Amino acid sequence: MDQTDRVCRYWDPGECEGTRHCPPRCPRFVDREGSSWVIRPAADGDHEALVDMYDDFAPGQAAQGLPPRKRSRIAGWLDGLLDEGCNFLVVGETGIVGHALYTPTDDAEPEFAVFVHQDYQGRGIGTELSKHVVAAAAVADREALTLIVDPDNRTARRLYEKLGFEVVEELPYEERGRRTAILRLRRPLDDRDGIEYQHVPIVGTRVDGRR
Repeated sequence: MDQTDRVCRYWDPGECEGTRHCPPRCPRFVDREGSSWVIRPAADGDHEALVDMYDDFAPGQAAQGLPPRKRSRIAGWLDGLLDEGCNFLVVGETGIVGHALYTPTDDAEPEFAVFVHQDYQGRGIGTELSKHVVAAAAVADREALTLIVDPDNRTARRLYEKLGFEVVEELPYEERGRRTAILRLRRPLDDRDGIEYQHVPIVGTRVDGRR
């Protein structure tokens, strides 16, 4: 079975009620353009496909030097993330298009990160993928998720604010000899987060079912 076999092309999310055996959040997802995806934990055989995805990232997609630019560095970076983190992937007919995680898994307040290939941004994929990580971290009894972001990255900041992250600190940062600042954000977790995000993930529908 290849990656495309994991995508159910005939699934109607409006008829899904879920069961007690479901993961913290439903893995099936329909984006704003009507395309079907599966969001699932990363597996041992995903490393090379992930390297391919990151190697195809446009240069302007990097933030704080991540993802790395060279293929060999991408591979080494992913080795650490897959070994030490809780990783989720977005998989569709075109393969892997997104990756989100928290790391390290044994930290009370691990660091969160989300990456979506530029060809699939603006479709709600990053938001849905991020909710899987938040739900998984809450179920795993993590106390909070943290991240760092460029203050000028308004798109990322809007996503993080939507997910409940708040600015807790401004940190000095130097990139290519230029001194600037980055923001540290924190998102507290509790049992309600797992419950809130365990529902049928139809884009544009709130937890209470309203649009």
